[in-house]
Amino acid sequence: MLFFDAHLDLSLNALEYNRDLRLPVADIRRVESGLDDLSGRAAGTVSLHAMRQGNIGVCVATLIAGCMKPPSPIGTWNSPPQAWAMTRGQLAWYEAMQREGEMRQICNASQLQQHLQDWNQDRAETPIGYILSLEGADSLRDLDDLQANYRAGLRALGPAHYGVGRYALGHDCDGGLTSRGKELLAEMDSLGIILDVTHLSEASFWEALDRYHGPIWASHHNCRALVDHPRQLSDRQIIALAKRDGVIGVAMDMWMVVPNWKRRVTRHADYQAADLSVLADHVDHICQLTGDCRHVGIGSDLDGGFGTEQSPADLDSIADVSKLIGHLRQRGYEEDDLQAIAAGNFLNFLSNALPS
Repeated sequence: MLFFDAHLDLSLNALEYNRDLRLPVADIRRVESGLDDLSGRAAGTVSLHAMRQGNIGVCVATLIAGCMKPPSPIGTWNSPPQAWAMTRGQLAWYEAMQREGEMRQICNASQLQQHLQDWNQDRAETPIGYILSLEGADSLRDLDDLQANYRAGLRALGPAHYGVGRYALGHDCDGGLTSRGKELLAEMDSLGIILDVTHLSEASFWEALDRYHGPIWASHHNCRALVDHPRQLSDRQIIALAKRDGVIGVAMDMWMVVPNWKRRVTRHADYQAADLSVLADHVDHICQLTGDCRHVGIGSDLDGGFGTEQSPADLDSIADVSKLIGHLRQRGYEEDDLQAIAAGNFLNFLSNALPS
């Protein structure tokens, strides 16, 4: 079964964690043995090699460099020019992976269809396809930078990350879009860039839905009804996204999967189940709430500042994402629906949202 992952911070891992993602996951862990400078050291789950093992033939790959306050340990810079420069380095890494034959950028619907044909015919020789996304808009010094990113292949953008951003407020804040954010949405609308509502504060979320008329998704989100936190989507938000033909990618960060998980404190053994079977509850909740399986997929966020210590207990690497489908199959989901959740929903979305 083909898998699509709607959120992977590949360039952040390559540059800030200094990981050679061409290697097997086990080799990357050995290189990091003894390091403790960043969360998830020697416990990573993602590499291009592992993605191939798991038949993850297409993904959304991010640029990420914020200026938000308070800053986070990674992906945060003290000025927009610094953040812009970091995203240029990340873009250069993706270009290097293309030159190596490891990855292939997808910018339009025709390229997507051609890539899927190539992958199905010979996935051993076909690069992993990726759609470029920007997580948090702080690195955009002005709207000219948005145009430059679009020319470089940017096709999705989330205006906020954590904290107070220059364009929007993160989920841990209370308030709406800034004046810059309103201008940004208008320019995104004119370019047809996908709006990623992930990380938006509640007020920013609803204002963005009112102002933006183009394609919308939530790349890596789970359900507030199951884990009560502002980072999660409320039932009302899920229904609103479904009405806009959006797709929600369920995330594999355990604090978003089970209640009361404390990062860097809680262990898997503290729960009767802290694995992909619990993530299946979030998938099922979205399907039951929206009335079908068309609005949910996978946006793992694996290695998004954490490793196996905070991933599902039954996931050693991203190749194990397929186990989620096994849990859903046991619940009686039919094969067509399972294929839609694994990849089809996001691929159908992109077929309509990308330039022809």
